[in-house]
Amino acid sequence: MARTQSTMVKLGTVAPAFELQDVVTGKAVGRDDVAADRKGLLVMFICVHCPYVKHIEEELARIGKDYEGTIGIVAISSNDAVTHPQDSPEEMKKQAERLDFRFPYLYDETQEVAREYDAACTPDLFLFDGEMKLVYRGQIDDSRPRRGDISNDIPVTGKDLRGAMDAVIQDKRPDPNQKFSIGCNIKWKE
Repeated sequence: MARTQSTMVKLGTVAPAFELQDVVTGKAVGRDDVAADRKGLLVMFICVHCPYVKHIEEELARIGKDYEGTIGIVAISSNDAVTHPQDSPEEMKKQAERLDFRFPYLYDETQEVAREYDAACTPDLFLFDGEMKLVYRGQIDDSRPRRGDISNDIPVTGKDLRGAMDAVIQDKRPDPNQKFSIGCNIKWKE
């Protein structure tokens, strides 16, 4: 398990536009489709096989349900499905259906969207306000999977991400003192 930190993109960065195919519906979904009539936008780079994502995937599903209709949410997998077939669109669809994701789950086959967002790991979370400016990037909370030297017994609550999302809903700025996300590196194509 390669332990990689998020790049902590500069706050205030504008969310790059994208349009990718939703693995569940087969429809093209863009940034503005997800963010339309919402207080903000959460873009999550995740995948199927990563132990860090598996550790928090149920909380991500709960966040999708809890914030549905207030903040636009989208998940994107940019992993190379040739070298990591467990992250293929078919497997992504199974994951989305198993967890009842209420948000689009998009496949970034060219990896261009991940590069535009400067995504580095899974999970890598980016929260933008209603003006599409980055207000939070970092961890979901302090919990870590039980593996190797990063094990801890802290429960998954989504505390850090939920706090930032609540601030956006209240038209406030999240605390700028944010902790980087940690996870598996994105599986880049050669």
